[in-house]
Amino acid sequence: MEYSSNKLSKMSGVSPRTLRFYDEINLLKPARVASSGYRIYGQDEVDRLQQILFYRELDFSLKDINKLLSAHDFDRNQAFLSHLAELQLKKQRLDTLIHNVSNSIAAMKGTVVMPDHEKFEGFKQSLPCLHKGISHKHG
Repeated sequence: MEYSSNKLSKMSGVSPRTLRFYDEINLLKPARVASSGYRIYGQDEVDRLQQILFYRELDFSLKDINKLLSAHDFDRNQAFLSHLAELQLKKQRLDTLIHNVSNSIAAMKGTVVMPDHEKFEGFKQSLPCLHKGISHKHG
């Protein structure tokens, strides 16, 4: 199946402007450009955009995402396994923070006593990078 920039944008939640930017930085090139000038994306590009969005969700920089996806040994299956593991860790951290906020609200209402050391649960954890050598920060 092929998609115009507009259709891919609506399907993925990524703006057409972002798709143009990804093209400009060689992160996501369209499969072809129609005679009308419209960018057309095929299945490979849809799959690549999905990977880009998973890496962005995990705070990888666009530069690092491009490096990962362009590597000759990129393994899509392994990437999904890594995404799953990292997202599960992120979920655990968020669950801990949600519990912390709930306890803080209860403590403010006086329904529970919250020791000071519990006020920092969830902040001490950091999301480890399962893709060794790649930073998690924006760029």
